[in-house]
Order: sequence, then C-alpha cells, then structure tokens
Amino acid sequence: MSLATSTSAATRSRLRSCIAAHVSLFRLDHSVKQIFVIPGIIIAASIVGSDLSTAVIMRTVLGLFAVVAVSSSNYVLNELLDAPFDRLHPTKCRRPAASGAVNVPAAYAQWLLSGAAGFLLAVAVSPPILISVATLWVMGCAYNVPPLRLKDVPYLDVLAESINNPIRFCVGWYIVTTTVLPPASMLLAYWMLGAYFMGLKRFSEYRQMGVECAQRYRKSFVFYTQHSLLTSVLFYASASMLFFGAFIMRYRMEMIFAFPFIALLMAAYFKLSFQYDSPVQNPEKLYREPRLMMLLALCSTVLVVTSFVHFPWLAQIFPKSGIR
Repeated sequence: MSLATSTSAATRSRLRSCIAAHVSLFRLDHSVKQIFVIPGIIIAASIVGSDLSTAVIMRTVLGLFAVVAVSSSNYVLNELLDAPFDRLHPTKCRRPAASGAVNVPAAYAQWLLSGAAGFLLAVAVSPPILISVATLWVMGCAYNVPPLRLKDVPYLDVLAESINNPIRFCVGWYIVTTTVLPPASMLLAYWMLGAYFMGLKRFSEYRQMGVECAQRYRKSFVFYTQHSLLTSVLFYASASMLFFGAFIMRYRMEMIFAFPFIALLMAAYFKLSFQYDSPVQNPEKLYREPRLMMLLALCSTVLVVTSFVHFPWLAQIFPKSGIR
C-alpha cells in the first residue's frame, strides 16, 4: 500500500470517527424520554373527549419530532459545557466532547440548527406547541449556561431538570386540544415525579462516586449529603402523590386503582438507586431491568384503562361532602 493510499484511508477513518462523535452528541438513545409526552395526549383525550383522528396522529408525529430535536439541541449544549467536568467522572470522561473527539464550533452549530429544526416542526403543529418546545429549549440554556447554570445550584438542579416533564406533558396535551388548559394539579404531580427520579439519580451518583470525587465533578454536590438527598426524594414523592390525588378527585376518580401500582413502581426504582453503577444514573438504559419494565407496563395499562372507563359506583364510595 502506498503512502498516499494509507494517508487517505487514515483521513477517511478520522472523518467517520468525527461524524460518529458529532451524531452521538444528539444522544438519540435518550429519545425514549419523550414517552413523557404520551400521558399528556391520553389524559387530554380522556378529559375533552377527543377521538383519535388522522389529524391528531399527524400532530403527534410532528410534536414528538419537535421535542426530540429540541431535546437533542439541549444535549449538545450540555455536553459541550460539561466537558471539563465530565473529564472528572469515571464513565462520562469517555463522552465525545470530554475526550476531545468533536469540533467545538461545529458542535455549537449543531446546537443551534437542531433547536431551529424543533421550532419549525412545532410551528407546523400549533402556537402552544411552539411555546412549549421553546420553553424546553430555554430551560436547557438556564440549566447549562453560566452564570445562571442551575445545575450547579443545590435542589434547583433537580427542579430545573425535572420541569422538562410537565413541559413534555403540555406538548402532548396541546397536540389534542388548544382550547382547554392542562390541569395544574397534574402538571405539579408530573413535575414532582420527575424530581423524584432526578433526585434518586443524584443520590446514586453521589453514593457511587464518593464525597470528594462527587464534589469535584458537580458544584451542587458540595451542599448535598446522602441524607439530604434522600430527604428531598421523600418530599418529591409525597408532593407528587398529593397533587396526583388532587387531580383524580377532580377529574378521574377511577385512577385511584393505579395508586398501588404507582407505589410499587416508585419503590422498585428507589431500590435500584442503591445498586453500584445503577441504571438510575442512565435512565435510557432502564429497559434492561425486566422487573421494572413489567411494573411500568402494568402501571401504564391500568392508567390508560382508568382514563377511559367510567365506574359510577365510585361516587357512592367517595361522595362529595357538599361543604362549600
């Protein structure tokens, strides 16, 4: 093989590696998180009585792609700004930006273009969808960009990241209807449930990395302890179920049958957080946990069924007091 041929082959190999690194910045495997859009669609259809039409299906496809594009934009920004800190992490140090495998100016172009693509897709659906995905993008900036950089502020790091869940719920809701606002009780329940998951992620990271390594990696860990993290997790779980209870009392009493399954799912997730190298730290890998997936499937089935099936006799068991 001639020197020129060898050099050309090496150049092509580096180019392929660079392209692969830039594609991985989008973290498309994290797209599974956009499943949080689906409950918004189901609950909106249940409350407003919307039918599954071709128009709804088209809006669902466009809305999901819009959320994926904007979320990918946020992931690119996250990885670029977190690169110096990821180099201190035992596994995240292998990420493309942290390992120096990407062209930084090109990556910032990715960030802007992906966000713009999400906005254009959202415009094709409806103005409320555009507002929702734009809010998702702005929260990604607030979470990552100095001097605000909420991910470095204790407790706000969890709350700012988990607020993406009710935003995704709003996307699902506005796919079905733009004339009725989503219930505040469900949005708060969704937010606190996301904070519960994120709080356990922080706890698992802190517990595995150890105090010194964790504090070097993330500024908010300077203020945390295992006890404070678990205490906050208890608050998030309690608040989530309080607001969910308020929602079902007002809108869908039938969903009370989902409570035991939700409790089992949350307990199983809590247990996972104590494992070494727990999948709780990487939720996109939770599909590898068959028991958790079975509980999730069971819980989802009960929630879907109780969203559309009406049990009139529940009103006799849980009558309204009539007190004003």
